[in-house]
Amino acid sequence: MDHSQHHQHHEHHAMPEQSANAHHKQTDLHAGHDKHAGHHTGDFLKRFWICIILTVPVLLLSHMIQQWIGLHLDFAGDDYLLLLLGSVIYFYGGMPFFKGMVSEIKDGAIGMMTLVAIAISVAFFYSVAVVFGLKGMDFFWELATLIDIMLLGHWIEMRSTMAASNALQSLVALLPSTVHVERNGTVTDVDIKELKTDDIAVIKPGEKIPADGLVIEGSSYVNESVLTGESVPVKKESEAKVIAGALNGDGSLKIKVTGTGADSYLNKVITLVQSAQSAKSNTQNLADRVAKWLTIISLVVGVTTFIVWYINHDLAFALERMVTVMVTSCPHALGVA
Repeated sequence: MDHSQHHQHHEHHAMPEQSANAHHKQTDLHAGHDKHAGHHTGDFLKRFWICIILTVPVLLLSHMIQQWIGLHLDFAGDDYLLLLLGSVIYFYGGMPFFKGMVSEIKDGAIGMMTLVAIAISVAFFYSVAVVFGLKGMDFFWELATLIDIMLLGHWIEMRSTMAASNALQSLVALLPSTVHVERNGTVTDVDIKELKTDDIAVIKPGEKIPADGLVIEGSSYVNESVLTGESVPVKKESEAKVIAGALNGDGSLKIKVTGTGADSYLNKVITLVQSAQSAKSNTQNLADRVAKWLTIISLVVGVTTFIVWYINHDLAFALERMVTVMVTSCPHALGVA
C-alpha cells in the first residue's frame, strides 16, 4: 500500500492504456478497503506486536489468570498499573476498529468493526469503573487478548490482499513504455499508447513484446512463463503468435500487431486478477452477515440481560452480567475469519 505508492507513480507515465486502467482500478481497490480505515499492513503489524508485549503483564496482573496458574502478584497500585496498560492497549490497539466502526455506521453497513469496537469499549469502561470502586471483576485481560487476535486477523487479511495487488502490479509492469515501429520502411520509436492494430513492430533481443501479434520475419525463443506458466522458452518464427508482455530471447522478431488495449491477452489476464481480487467469497459474505446480526443481537441481549438482572439484584451485579454477555458475543474466530 503506502510502500508501493511511489513505485506506482513512477510507472504511471509509462503505462499503455490497458495498464493505466489496471493501475487506476488497483488504486480504487485499495481506496475501497474502508473497513481497515486507511491503516496499512505495517501499521496493523506494529500495533499487534506492541499490544502483544503489553498483554503479557496484563495477564500476569489479572486476578483470574493468577488463580488459574497459582500465581500471587498483589502489590500496592497493581490495579492502577493494570489500568494504565489496559488503557494503552485499548486506545492504541483499538483505534483501527473505532475508525472502522465510524465508517461502517456512515455506510449503513454494520459489521465486524462495529462488533469489536463495542465489545472492547464495554469491557474497558466497565473495568475502569471496577478499578475506581465498582463491585465486580475487571475484564482487562479479555480486552487485551480480543484486540490482539483481531489485529492479527486483519493483518493476515491485508497481507493476502497486498499479495494480490503485487501480482497485479507485476503484470502491469510487463509492457515496455516504447516500441520500435516500422512505417514506410523506416523504424522509429513511438509511445506504446500510439501502437495500433496492423502496425509492424520490431522486437530486438532481450526486449519485451509490446502487443499481441503474428511473426512475419525473424526467429527467436520467447519466454512466456509469467503469462502462460510455460517454463521452457517457446520458439517463434514466421506465422507464430506472440503475446504482449512475453520476453524475447536472443533473436530479432518483426511482428504484425493483432491486439492492443482491451483486446490483448495481457489485459484479459489483468482483468481476471482484478475480478479475483475485488470479489468476495461466499465465506466472506457469510461472515459479514453474521457479524451484522451478531452486533444487533449482542446489543439487544446485553440490554435485556441488564434489565432482567437489575430487577432483583444491584447495579454492579447486573452490569457485570451485561458486560460478560457483550464481550463473549464477539467471537475471536469470526474476527480472524
